[in-house]
Amino acid sequence: MSDGLFAGLRVIDCASWIAGPAAATILSDFGAQVIKLEPPRAGDPWRAATPVPGKVTDYWWQLTSRNKQSLAIDLKHAAGLAVLQRLIASTDVFITNFPLPVRERLKIAAADLLAINPRLIYGSISAYGEAGAEAARTGFDATAYWARTGLMDMVRAGPEIEPSRSMPGMGDHPTATALYAAIVTALYRRERTGRGGVAQTSLLQNGLWANGCFVQNRLFGEPVRHRPPRLDTPSALANHYRCRDGRWFLMALHNEARQFPALLKAIDAEHLARDPRFATQPDRRANARALSEILDGIFARRDLAEWRTVLEAAGVTFGAVYTVNEAADDAQSRTIGALVPFADGASLTVSSPFHLDGETKVAPQRAPAVGQHSEAVLRGAGYSADEIARLRALGVL
Repeated sequence: MSDGLFAGLRVIDCASWIAGPAAATILSDFGAQVIKLEPPRAGDPWRAATPVPGKVTDYWWQLTSRNKQSLAIDLKHAAGLAVLQRLIASTDVFITNFPLPVRERLKIAAADLLAINPRLIYGSISAYGEAGAEAARTGFDATAYWARTGLMDMVRAGPEIEPSRSMPGMGDHPTATALYAAIVTALYRRERTGRGGVAQTSLLQNGLWANGCFVQNRLFGEPVRHRPPRLDTPSALANHYRCRDGRWFLMALHNEARQFPALLKAIDAEHLARDPRFATQPDRRANARALSEILDGIFARRDLAEWRTVLEAAGVTFGAVYTVNEAADDAQSRTIGALVPFADGASLTVSSPFHLDGETKVAPQRAPAVGQHSEAVLRGAGYSADEIARLRALGVL
């Protein structure tokens, strides 16, 4: 039994792919018992996803299913549904991202389960929300979070550039964090009132939140245009530059009065402060292209490693454009506990994105095989050996 913050909290992860299961993963990081409910034999289809063609190593499954116990039962069978209903009576949190019609068909909608356990927190993720004409629509983060909310359109440098595809899980993981927040808020309400209920979020709503700055502009009636090409940016000091070795970095100098002189001194270009085109912030904005072109020439003279040393010493706010290989090998990320070792010490995983003073996350355990913990979970729920054998004979387990 875990001794983490959520020790004794039982969670049923009856979801698939990423967003719903990842919310359960965060709860597991802090000690909750998470039972991964999945269909027998093949299990959750996310198991079969792999970023490396021709390989079956379940890298992504390890990320979102660590610390969990797999219970493989057939919910389409009456006896399988009875197993879930028995578990629900002593469960604190139930998480699903199944389409609403599927929930109704399987009898796992919020009304069905809250009738069994009114203290249950029913954590729900949908693509487009749970009201209106599109409530039953299916979607992934690429369609509902990325494409639908203007993010896919706005990240390109101009209308003539084709839209950019999202990365796997790029919207799912933030949405999972939002569902975690909703669940914990609901648990707080239950602590005060004794009442459970539905804690829900959607990919659409999280995508709008992520794109909130531009969407808010439009809500106030302001026109929203595509961001201009790099050399036409409004500020040369909030731009990205290529070094001699082809590597890029991004500067973000928003306190120009203090940081612009420090930058010029660091790059041996103090003469630019006397150039009337760049004397004041309005001047620099009016002549952003000219300043960007000058900085292009300066930064092309040295490699990224050299500029990193120079800019860090000058206190310039910047970030190197990392490759995924570099991000996965980042010492700072390991130091802050963003990348942590599995309990077996064989490799690392990406931890949930926050910490709590005085609380230690559990050491991540490897994700389970399909049905690996079925018998243990059922025995813990009071099932006898004969009852378990009967479920196996029926093909439910």
